Amino acid sequence: MLNIQDSILIYDGSFDGFLTCVFQVYDLKLKRVLIQKDSESQASLFGKQNVVVADPVKADRVWKGLGKKTSNAGRLRIYYGFLSEKQGVENLLLRYIQYVFESRLPVDSDFSNPDVLELSKVAKSVGREKHRMEAFVRFRLTKDGLYFATIEPDFDVLPLISKHFKSRYADQKWVIYDLKRNYGLYYDLDKVEIINLTLPEGFDASKTSPDYFAVEEIEFQTLWKDYFDSTNISSRKNLQLHIRHVPKRYWKYLSEK
Repeated sequence: MLNIQDSILIYDGSFDGFLTCVFQVYDLKLKRVLIQKDSESQASLFGKQNVVVADPVKADRVWKGLGKKTSNAGRLRIYYGFLSEKQGVENLLLRYIQYVFESRLPVDSDFSNPDVLELSKVAKSVGREKHRMEAFVRFRLTKDGLYFATIEPDFDVLPLISKHFKSRYADQKWVIYDLKRNYGLYYDLDKVEIINLTLPEGFDASKTSPDYFAVEEIEFQTLWKDYFDSTNISSRKNLQLHIRHVPKRYWKYLSEK
């Protein structure tokens, strides 16, 4: 439970904002701290709330400092953990970072420490979601020649899949839009940008409506589904194994389904 000396640091939800909070913890020598997103913060009777403005310079100092104390994999684990968006993950990350800075030896594999173990599990879950998104994203050609895909991942993995899709689909304009978090990535044949869209009223992302998508896209999906059905051998179907590899929550965006 918080006591009267505790500090509550409120940040904007960005990774730079979180790292700036970490900087503040060390700069002000704060001992008992709670870090919260501004969207989740609540008034407290026991702790003093401080709004921390994201500062890229301070965030970079923390990030570079971590680079001197842990491996690239260790730093990546912190970023993956942050993208999990789990309730209270900022405070797990803070404890992990404090352990990294306090230890004379690398802590990446010190699974006797509960925070190292917990963060490792969280990061692995995010990594699995990243790979699934890279495998299961399905683009559909819109009437204006843009390849459009919608996703609803469990974790905020868009920043992690940007490089993969820019490399793999370098010759076409595309958008990958996260419906759950209401932002997306737009590639214009040169660079990837973060965008926000206002989707048309009544738009159903799980359906390929002729109102928005090209005729050839609808024809292609029909051919692909027919091919999938014709090559599917019912007697060899193992639904349990199939669901393990392709969880049902992804099915509504797969044309073969």
